[in-house]
Amino acid sequence: MNILKKYVSVLITLFATLIVTTLQVQADTSNQKVLMIVSGNGQGEVQPGYEFDEFSKAYSVFKDNGITVDIASPKGGQVEADKYDPSKSYNAKVLLDEAIMAKLNNTLATPSIDAKAYDAVFVVGGKGAMFDLPKDKALQQVIAQVYQQQGSIAAVCHGPAALVNVKLKDGSYLVANKAINSFTNQEEKLFGQKWINDFDFMLEDKLTERGANFQSSEIMLSHVAIDGRLITGQNPTSTVDVATALVKSLGLTPVKIELELEDKTLAVIAKFIAGDKSALETLANNQEQYLISFVGVYGFYFLKVANTPLDFEQSLALMLVAQKALNNPNIDMKIAKTQLRLGQTANAKATLNQLITAKPDYKAAQEMLKTL
Repeated sequence: MNILKKYVSVLITLFATLIVTTLQVQADTSNQKVLMIVSGNGQGEVQPGYEFDEFSKAYSVFKDNGITVDIASPKGGQVEADKYDPSKSYNAKVLLDEAIMAKLNNTLATPSIDAKAYDAVFVVGGKGAMFDLPKDKALQQVIAQVYQQQGSIAAVCHGPAALVNVKLKDGSYLVANKAINSFTNQEEKLFGQKWINDFDFMLEDKLTERGANFQSSEIMLSHVAIDGRLITGQNPTSTVDVATALVKSLGLTPVKIELELEDKTLAVIAKFIAGDKSALETLANNQEQYLISFVGVYGFYFLKVANTPLDFEQSLALMLVAQKALNNPNIDMKIAKTQLRLGQTANAKATLNQLITAKPDYKAAQEMLKTL
């Protein structure tokens, strides 16, 4: 009996090892190939390029799922990203990946691409995408062919600019009558003012003009629109979710990925904005686990687009959670003004008095307090 138990134990161990090994082999040899597209428009401060953060996050998802990646741009060769932080963990990891950096430093030219070699296309965002990608006829053909050969197309943030002129065999636009999103007009006006006057079109407007069923979430919160094999994401926060959705569309089961701190923080903010009041408690009671200053900054920007009493209440709540961490008189003044707008006069006075105690010569606070 003991010998039998011993052999059963060995068989169980071998079986478990076989399962793990099989899964690893499947992950390492998925035989799926994705073509990542980046803008070649970048020229430092002179012209915008692609977003390295978006590239690195998406590429990491594909690599972790055993997907082969090639990189192309309209003219090929070296491309320049917009300014980014190389010390961020996800960027640092990709920068150390010699194989992918070699491809990024010598991108394929879109006219040279054989669409039959790819299962999917992923278009990286960055404002540069608004300048060269919509005009790239070779890219349009690649996207159309991959889609029509039952492949998947994904794009994030400004990446959907590459889709606006793509037509299918029947002459219809790829995006027509499909759920689509991208960087919104509202986000553009808040965060894209440097280049907005140089755009040939506003991306949300052009997608709508092409017949897309445009959808979106609140500013800078993740939103992924999935319409069959067409997947689009609203902003940089959506990158991992878009890449993961693309992995699923290829018939793979995505490996679990730990969200980066900023995305993790925004995910909780999204729950709060959606009506989950406990999410605010999560932020307040676990400040060391989130970017609390980022919470306050989000509240500050959300205030800029607030329309309803609930919007103002939520903006205020987010700023209050981060007030101590930010320690910023401009935020304190916004808090006081929002409190006053919501009829919380006593709270507004308390906020101003607290600010004056910390900064006795702060005239804006003194003048506002006199009016209350």
